[in-house]
Amino acid sequence: MRNSDRLAQFVEASLEQQHSREEISETLSAAGWSASEIAEGLGAWAETQNSPPIPRPMPYVSAKESFLYALTFVSLAMTAFHINWLGFELIELMLPESSDWGNGYGEVRWTVSALIVFVPIFLFMNFRVLNEAGKDPARRRSTVRKWFGYITLFIAAVVIAGDLIAALNALLSGDLTLRFFLKAGLLGGVAALVFVYFRGEMQDAEE
Repeated sequence: MRNSDRLAQFVEASLEQQHSREEISETLSAAGWSASEIAEGLGAWAETQNSPPIPRPMPYVSAKESFLYALTFVSLAMTAFHINWLGFELIELMLPESSDWGNGYGEVRWTVSALIVFVPIFLFMNFRVLNEAGKDPARRRSTVRKWFGYITLFIAAVVIAGDLIAALNALLSGDLTLRFFLKAGLLGGVAALVFVYFRGEMQDAEE
């Protein structure tokens, strides 16, 4: 039997015997359980009086939702990537340099084609996820949702930090051209939008 299961059984039995949470916490602490383990064990049960212990709803993992969130995550990543790629190509076409070479319009067509595919996929999958969560609030407790959400937040934060570092380095070295500034602004703006959106999503999931 896992430690978490043993702890859950003990907490449930203690609550059934009308022991206070303070007494249970002190007993577990004296037995060697950590503060975080005790908090998690007690947090699994609602605070009620004169009634049997009532379990709180817990996060869960679903294979179907893993597929939905994975597809949403990939389509978002491809959408953000190609928005930036398209922006970069347009900036280079508007502000050409002597070192530019190749058929820029060919890459623009490829990027637009990718956006035509991935933007509808992301919008549809995101709408479906939000719609199902609205109909069934239990879906907001999905562990998969939290994992993909926090991974997205992490990637967006890293991109924003890297973008700021590159911009500051270009500024300090005197290489901050208008073209570079526009590219950095586009990349940072897209990453910031993604970060703000998923930060709100994760706050809602935690609540």
